[in-house]
Amino acid sequence: MSQIAVVGDGGWGTSLAIILEGRQHQVSLWSVSPEYVRVLEEKKENIKFLPGVTLPSAIRITSDLQEAVKGAEFVILAVPSRHMRTVMEKMKGIPLKKAVVVSVAKGLEQQSLLRMSELILQIIRPEKLAVLSGPTIAYEVAAGMPGAAVVASPSKEIAEQTQKNLSTQRFRLYASNDVIGVELGGALKNVIAIAAGLSDGLGFGSNAKAALLARGLEEITRLGVLAGAKRETFSGLSGLGDLITTCLSQRSRNRGFGEAVAKGKPVQDVLRSTEMVVEGVDTVQSARELARKLGAEVPITEEVYRVIFENKNPQESIDFLMNRPMRAEF
Repeated sequence: MSQIAVVGDGGWGTSLAIILEGRQHQVSLWSVSPEYVRVLEEKKENIKFLPGVTLPSAIRITSDLQEAVKGAEFVILAVPSRHMRTVMEKMKGIPLKKAVVVSVAKGLEQQSLLRMSELILQIIRPEKLAVLSGPTIAYEVAAGMPGAAVVASPSKEIAEQTQKNLSTQRFRLYASNDVIGVELGGALKNVIAIAAGLSDGLGFGSNAKAALLARGLEEITRLGVLAGAKRETFSGLSGLGDLITTCLSQRSRNRGFGEAVAKGKPVQDVLRSTEMVVEGVDTVQSARELARKLGAEVPITEEVYRVIFENKNPQESIDFLMNRPMRAEF
């Protein structure tokens, strides 16, 4: 049994807290808001981010960051990528030498283009760091449905330690040493998921979705390899696996966002309609900049960017992608 701190009370952080408490770990859950801590304690339910799922009474909920991580053997960072720097600045000076710090955030920092592990290392400099990603719809994990993900660290020992301690009977973790690939797979698939939602919103069928996933995976892989990732990582859980889930699930925020936009709803109205962060909106900007920096061709990403930030008609983007010059598949 381990002492585990989950930093972030979103759907994913809450799901991890629930399943890890179910393994008899001592779990604390940090929320930025003292007011929402009271709601969580009173309702025993995360009504904003994970409605309908009961929070076990044994989970200690707090808005005191130092109290949340004190003595933890594992500190799971489950805050959205746009807020990671702010939270890391708050964690400066908190002793974490014995803890394995695990980032489960899926995104890139917009201005710096840093992956989350790079940002974390830059600010709090943990001695032990891992990242976790994969096809992880929060509700399904919390409900105990079978699922799998991958945990990556430069240290085989840390990856295997995290794999052993965070796996449950229904949530299986695989180990990897490709931190770059695991993080980029988790971040970049959100852009393709928005594109999949646009396809759904336009009323297209399975053929279009299959083509989009296949070409999207190639686009993610192309950019990832240029960034230093291993090609095979993108055919695994944090690449293909996460891509399938996020592009098909009715619970996917990114897919749902794209569908709403394709049906004519203004981007800002869709974003305001949910408490949850649609990571792909920030990531499409970062991915586009990273691709230009590395010289990667990312036509789907470019068109998603134009639809969101330049108000391009989604149908025109589809027409553009379908009528690009002919080329070999690989």
